[in-house]
Amino acid sequence: MIIPKSYEELAEFLEKEGKFVFFFTADCCPDCQFIYPALPNIEAENPDFHFIRVDRDDFIEVAQRWNIFGIPSFVVVENGKEIGRLVNKLRKSKAEINSFLANL
Repeated sequence: MIIPKSYEELAEFLEKEGKFVFFFTADCCPDCQFIYPALPNIEAENPDFHFIRVDRDDFIEVAQRWNIFGIPSFVVVENGKEIGRLVNKLRKSKAEINSFLANL
């Protein structure tokens, strides 16, 4: 999982070719903590995607602009264009995330 350190680094992923999963999270979020252990398996099972961990608290302006009002949330961008989102405040399971990615 890629963890950007700056807005500039985060923005670079929107200019690259490929499918990028922006995983909006925060360390204080219990539902995020629930899914953390499954993320390596989710990444391994979805090799066509690059995963970017976006700490909502560090990138609050991006979260607001992208209408991320609940975490954990996932926004998928392909070649700079959004192709899907799993955005809400509900806890997400590994199966739910894999199903969401499989349908993109």
